[in-house]
Amino acid sequence: MAQACWGCYPWLVLICACAWGHPKSLNQREDVRNCSTITAVNTTAQLTALREQMLTQNLSAYIIPDTDAHMSEYIGECDQRRAWITGFIGSAGIAVVTERKAALWTDSRYWTQAERQMDCNWELHKEVSTGHIVTWLLTEIPVGGRVGFDPFLFSIDSWESYDVALQDADRELVSITVNLVDLVWGSERPPLPNAPIYALQEAFAGSTWQEKVSNIRSQMQKHHERPTAVLLSALDETAWLFNLRSSDIPYNPFFYSYTLLTDSSIRLFANKSRFSSETLQYLNSSCNSSMCVQLEDYSQIRDSIQAYTSGDVKIWIGTRYTSYGLYEVIPKEKLVEDDYSPVMITKAVKNSREQALLKASHVRDAVAVIRYLAWLEKNVPTGTVDEFSGAKRVEEFRGEEEFFSGPSFETISASGLNAALAHYSPTKELHRKLSSDEMYLLDSGGQYWDGTTDITRTVHWGTPSAFQKEAYTRVLIGNIDLSRLVFPAATSGRVVEAFARKALWDVGLNYGHGTGHGIGNFLCVHEWPVGFQYGNIPMAEGMFTSIEPGYYQDGEFGIRLEDVALVVEAKTKYPGTYLTFEVVSLVPYDRKLIDVSLLSPEQLQYLNRYYQAIREKVGPELQRRGLLEELSWLQRHTEPLSARAAPTTSLGSLMTVSALAILGWSV
Repeated sequence: MAQACWGCYPWLVLICACAWGHPKSLNQREDVRNCSTITAVNTTAQLTALREQMLTQNLSAYIIPDTDAHMSEYIGECDQRRAWITGFIGSAGIAVVTERKAALWTDSRYWTQAERQMDCNWELHKEVSTGHIVTWLLTEIPVGGRVGFDPFLFSIDSWESYDVALQDADRELVSITVNLVDLVWGSERPPLPNAPIYALQEAFAGSTWQEKVSNIRSQMQKHHERPTAVLLSALDETAWLFNLRSSDIPYNPFFYSYTLLTDSSIRLFANKSRFSSETLQYLNSSCNSSMCVQLEDYSQIRDSIQAYTSGDVKIWIGTRYTSYGLYEVIPKEKLVEDDYSPVMITKAVKNSREQALLKASHVRDAVAVIRYLAWLEKNVPTGTVDEFSGAKRVEEFRGEEEFFSGPSFETISASGLNAALAHYSPTKELHRKLSSDEMYLLDSGGQYWDGTTDITRTVHWGTPSAFQKEAYTRVLIGNIDLSRLVFPAATSGRVVEAFARKALWDVGLNYGHGTGHGIGNFLCVHEWPVGFQYGNIPMAEGMFTSIEPGYYQDGEFGIRLEDVALVVEAKTKYPGTYLTFEVVSLVPYDRKLIDVSLLSPEQLQYLNRYYQAIREKVGPELQRRGLLEELSWLQRHTEPLSARAAPTTSLGSLMTVSALAILGWSV
């Protein structure tokens, strides 16, 4: 899913703005907005109330980010502060309110949406960076002015960027632990979730929580700075460590929590009332030894950290996910800082059991996606399918799979020109009909108890143009070339990322999003720190990453081909430690869009081996469940390709293929 990469690379927004023909540059502000549309939300009352709160704190400005206290990609309803104060519900944007003005900064994906949803109280700015926000602040507030912020909603890096820039200009950044928007929101603010927090069944856990705790403590003892504790702030860290799950965050099976794991105690900060007696027993919460989990109230984390640091201790943190609200109460001499916590690094490398679980989830997910593609092939020509109904249909197919818990992100179901928008999702009110005359892009995934999935396929049911076939094939070549690449162990993903782009670059094409991201075991669909971006850790055996090159022709069509792959040891002619990828996504590409003449013999051989693997792994599952129509579809779409493309057989003729012939596949 390409969405993971935009926020990490502001320069990618610039690339896409150029590639997709946005009428205004990113350096241009919309001074005169058409803000009187009936879709705009009236924010006068909340802004007036917020300014009253600012006055009590002697603030000239207040910053409202779009995140939560755990730096999460997706946030719960109770954390949608920026959306509530602005009326703009897009997933990315920072709001700033001064005594007389209110402004929002968001990237090119959301300019039109922000225009429609914000009233005339708000200015829309299109220069997305801390520097641009600070420059605006300096023109709006006087020397000596105080800029307030909630420290729990600022990463350490964000705080430092604002603090340095404002101090240099004789303004002050002020940490206020009581969120002013929450005070204004009051009783209308959605309550904190209270669904049960439950333990994963043992069959779906790679290790027991006791084994994981012992592993992390061992790493603490071996660290040259000998930390006495590890602080876990990211929600997936605590969920992974204890094999616990819930449903606080959309598309993610997490719960609001922190963990302070010391050399002699385990302290889990969460809502105690959400744990059943069985889960409390599972956590050994009734004892006080070093392997008993002590439950403490979620809201007490800051005070507890402050109290702990009064002793002779050192706390190991991952700075990428620790909020400034916790960082500011830990004396610097008692900090051990890395980009990522030892839990985040350990979680990134799946053990053999976790690998088997993730692979199994991808087989079942392939069944659902294949059922959907076969269903589309029959129904799109009738004119009865649109982007929204299609998105619902693929979720229904996944819902029939064993261990399914829900989608892993909002489905991107995009036809024709909508697919040129890399992060487009249809709604019940706004969508297009699927047509045999247009390309269709589906980027979707599922949360299963044994794994998280994410796959993208692009198809065409009619006659694609020569350019569409070339672009598709070059995207496919990029996927193949990166998937079959052999590279030295400990190579950073960003070093090899260009292999996915080369076939496009060769003819002057490109795409404006990242090439891949990590993925979890019933955790994050975008699991850091694995992937091909700056800031990702080097590749290691046992990691899972997506591989997802694409191409987007503004106003016409979009192409993305995404697979999830496991990093495995490569077999090389000479001794050495080398790695490669094993693709675990198991859905064929669209034969109609492949120009075989562009493929090298090695690429063609790789593709045919991949198709054989799909037959061997997914075919028996379709057969076992009596899905013979889908089995016929699979056989047709995985026939070996040759340098001279053979004509495709119609679905109708394939329905006459006997089950015995199908069972003749090698398995």
